[in-house]
Amino acid sequence: MAKLIEVKIDSLRVSLTNQQRIIVLKQVDGDRFLPIWIGPYEAEAITIALQEIEVSRPQTHDLVKNTISALNAQLTRVVIKSLKDDIFYGELVLEIDGKELKIDSRPSDAIAVAVRAHVPIMIATKVMDEAAILPEEVNPNDDLMVDKEETEPESDQLISGKDRLSIFEDYLDTKLDQDDIDDDDSDVDDPTLSAQ
Repeated sequence: MAKLIEVKIDSLRVSLTNQQRIIVLKQVDGDRFLPIWIGPYEAEAITIALQEIEVSRPQTHDLVKNTISALNAQLTRVVIKSLKDDIFYGELVLEIDGKELKIDSRPSDAIAVAVRAHVPIMIATKVMDEAAILPEEVNPNDDLMVDKEETEPESDQLISGKDRLSIFEDYLDTKLDQDDIDDDDSDVDDPTLSAQ
C-alpha cells in the first residue's frame, strides 16, 4: 500500500474570475497545501456538512453514507490516490465483514462523504509531492491573475502553474468566516467560503 498523508480542509473558495469552486486541503503535519477545482454542487454539499446545516431530506452524499451504514459496512477513510492528465482520482475505503473494499470516486464526492462520516482524508504521497504547493511559493509581486477568457476547469482537476498560485493571491487576504455566509446560496457573490 502506498504511503498516505492526512490532510484537512483548509477552506472552500470561489474563483473571482470564473466563479469556479476550489477546495484547499492542508497537510495535517506539514505546511503543504493541495488546491483542487471542484464542482459547485460538491462545494455546496461539503459546505452544508461543514456548517452542520440541517436539511429536510438526505442529499446524495447523505444517501451514500446511510447506505454504507445500512449494509453494516464502515467507511474508514477516503483517499486521493492518483493524478493523471491533471485529473485527481479518489476512492472510498470501506471495511465490511473484516475485509477492505475500495470504491472508485471523484475526490470531491469522497470528501463530501468523509465530512459527513467524520473520517480521515488521505492523499497518496506521490500525489502530494507532485501537486502540492507551499505558502512561500506565492510571490505577491507576480502577475498571477487568471485570464477571464480561459475555459473553466473540469471538476476535480489539478490547479497548475499560474492558476495554482493565483488562488492564494485572490483569496488569502479576503477569507470570510462561515458566519458571514447566508443560507440562501448567495456565495456566488462572495469571494470565499471558509471551511473553518
